[in-house]
Amino acid sequence: MAKILSNQALSQGFYLIKVRERNQVHMGQFYMLRAWGQYPVLSRPISVFDADGETLSFLYRVVGEGTELLSKLEPGEELTLDGPHGNGFPLVKGRVALVGGGAGIAPLYLAGKTLKARADVEQVDAYLGFSGESILAEEYEKAAHSLKVNVGGFITDDVDPREYDAILTCGPEIMMRVLYQKCRSLKAKAPVYVSMEKRMACGFGACLVCTCQTDKGRRRVCVDGPVFLGEEVFGHE
Repeated sequence: MAKILSNQALSQGFYLIKVRERNQVHMGQFYMLRAWGQYPVLSRPISVFDADGETLSFLYRVVGEGTELLSKLEPGEELTLDGPHGNGFPLVKGRVALVGGGAGIAPLYLAGKTLKARADVEQVDAYLGFSGESILAEEYEKAAHSLKVNVGGFITDDVDPREYDAILTCGPEIMMRVLYQKCRSLKAKAPVYVSMEKRMACGFGACLVCTCQTDKGRRRVCVDGPVFLGEEVFGHE
């Protein structure tokens, strides 16, 4: 059980919850969160927004009963955590673009902080897209060398993939697909690493609820992912 330090309401139904929990987290991993008894049945898979070894932060949006219950938690209360789970983003080099949409921006904060601190990373540019008001822009400015925010449009229009050595992305599947296709059409050499979002039941590969189609057949997002190469999930289409 992790003690809640804060549970901050942002805008557009987003919350940022911080808990005290010792951890060794790699950027792009997630935890299964639970703050209730038998119902809802499933815990909620939430990407790690930030981690420092002693605390964890999770950015989430209220979309159903589970996240609604999470939003009601107060400092001092406890949260059940299971994790970290998943295959996160690789430690890429050179010039890196982080492209996120909506709740998919969550894992890109820790990714930006991690990569920006590395000597073999020359530049980290963050591109964040929102359908409504933007959130956490000041935080992402600190986690990257530059930040571009697009509200109401298509953040993929703002990215020139030819400028980068690697692209990390998370958000709506259609956004990531368009970004991958743009890279192919422009013959960009940068690999695109996509973080897939799926409903999950267990988080460790037993239930097969979270599978996605890849060029190697159906794979489990919770253990084979959530991060895949774009060509694995979109290249066969």
